[in-house]
Amino acid sequence: MNRALYAAATGMAAQQNNLEIVADNLANADVAGFKGAAETFTDIATRGGTLGTAPAGAHVMFTQGKLERSGGPFDLAIQGAGFFAVADGAGRAAFTRNGEFSRSPDGALRNAQGRRLIGARIPPDAISVSVASNGVVTAQTAAGGKTCGRIRLAEFSSPEYLESAGGTLFFETKASGKARFVDPGKRGGPELKFGMLERSNVTIVEAMMQILAAQRAYEANAKGVQAADEMMRIADNLSRD
Repeated sequence: MNRALYAAATGMAAQQNNLEIVADNLANADVAGFKGAAETFTDIATRGGTLGTAPAGAHVMFTQGKLERSGGPFDLAIQGAGFFAVADGAGRAAFTRNGEFSRSPDGALRNAQGRRLIGARIPPDAISVSVASNGVVTAQTAAGGKTCGRIRLAEFSSPEYLESAGGTLFFETKASGKARFVDPGKRGGPELKFGMLERSNVTIVEAMMQILAAQRAYEANAKGVQAADEMMRIADNLSRD
């Protein structure tokens, strides 16, 4: 095995994988609640030393995105840690930072995938709805104000191990630990912001710089492959002479 050729080839493959992840981050930079991912790498070790580089898997970055005022009547954003708990038709829970909800005919608040926000149901006679920073949902009806639920936030001991489904939806795993529900609005804890959305935590300029860096690393490894191939060709010609 040509060690130089193999090392350069694995570097090309690793940077190609890195480019795909950064490109996906960039494509979702305008998606509310989207959390960008970053690739990690590991050495390919042998008895003779390091032989190359291999992708070690992507991890999601749960840094806070910017909160912006939105026009949706049921939009919510989380300031701080935590996730909204949403359930599908079978009751299976998933978790998201995307608080873009709309009211369905049954009074539930649902996201774009049709998953129901756990903790609130809007009465059919509601004229308007408000959500306090502590998660209490109040509906204004012709008869006055009416409490119609409380939204609690899910927290995890190791959120980095949540299973990602598209960057805005996550499922708990054994490594992430079970969801622990907390009431927002407590001192030092997360708060809910009604009428706002959390934007993606992907910075376009930073993502473009990452793409340029990955492209340069790919090109450097490609030149390494070419150099190793040329040395093999020269060695083969010498052996024939």
